[in-house]
Amino acid sequence: MPFERYVEPGRVALVADGPLKGKLVSVVDVINQTRALVDGPGSGVPRQQIRLNQLHLTKFRLKYSFTAPTRVVRKAWTEAKLNEKWADSQWAKNLAKKEKRAQMTDFDRFKLTSARVKRNRARTAVFKSMKAKAARSGTFGKKRLPKTPAKKVRTKKASAAKPAKK
Repeated sequence: MPFERYVEPGRVALVADGPLKGKLVSVVDVINQTRALVDGPGSGVPRQQIRLNQLHLTKFRLKYSFTAPTRVVRKAWTEAKLNEKWADSQWAKNLAKKEKRAQMTDFDRFKLTSARVKRNRARTAVFKSMKAKAARSGTFGKKRLPKTPAKKVRTKKASAAKPAKK
């Protein structure tokens, strides 16, 4: 499958490392194979160069000319409503959940654990009742078979006397 996210002018990226970690930037120009000129007017990042291995490319791309000034990037950022689109993306939601989990106290973790226990007990009770109901109706588990008459008890046949050994 070919790449769909290229390092190109207008590509929006998430900074993964360094003091700007977690902020969105837009690639303005590619300096060389390892560095790019980025600008983040909507996220408070000044124009600067950054290593490409510090960026995670997103699916968003802004339309502006090659090496556009900050005012053009800011205009494209606001017209595309990039901050709202990013907040609605699954990636941003997962990052927010991870951040919220990292901020939990011991008591919050205890409350979460006890809530999980209650939920799982309720889920198990409902599952067992549904399973029993399905088993009674014959749609789950062993199929109901019509009752068969009781089998005759087998008895041992009397064997002929064996000759004694001499």
